[in-house]
Amino acid sequence: MRTTARLLTGTALTVVAIGALGAPAALANNVQPLEINPASATPGTTVTVNTLACGPNGHGIGDARSVGDGEFQLNPSTHKEVVVGQFTVPQHAQPGTYGISVACDNGKTASGDLVIRHHGGQPSGHVQTGVGGSIGPDTAQVATGVAVLAAAVVGGTWLLRRRASGAQDS
Repeated sequence: MRTTARLLTGTALTVVAIGALGAPAALANNVQPLEINPASATPGTTVTVNTLACGPNGHGIGDARSVGDGEFQLNPSTHKEVVVGQFTVPQHAQPGTYGISVACDNGKTASGDLVIRHHGGQPSGHVQTGVGGSIGPDTAQVATGVAVLAAAVVGGTWLLRRRASGAQDS
C-alpha cells in the first residue's frame, strides 16, 4: 500500500510540476516571430522588420528603444498578411544582442533579436537579452504560474498528510 501511495504521490507531483513549467511556455506562444533584416547590423544601418502577427491589413508599433532608436510604425506590405516597418540603428549603439518587439493593433505581439556589431565586423562587448522596450512580464502568465505552483504545494501536502494518517491507522 505504501509503495502505491508513494508512486501515486510522485506521479501526481511530477504531472503538476510539468504543468507548472509548461503553462507559462504555452501562454508565451502567443508571441509571434519577428523577421529582422539584416539580423546583424552596424550603427547607421537601416533595419527592416516584418511579421504575420498583425494579420491582413493590420498595423503595429515597433519598439527599438533597446538599441537606442525608439518606436516605429508597421503597415501592411505588398505581401499578403505581412506588416513591415523600418528603423535606423543609432550611431551610438553598442555591440550586443537587442530585443526588438512589435505590438499589433489586434493585440498580438512579435519579437526577435538584432545583433549590433562594430564597424570592424566582430561582435564584442556586453550582451543585452530579453524582449526589451515597453513589453514586460504578462501578469496573466505570472498569475497562472503562481496558481499552478500553489496547487502543487496544496496537493502535495494533502497527499503526504493522507499518507501519514494512513500509516498511523495500520
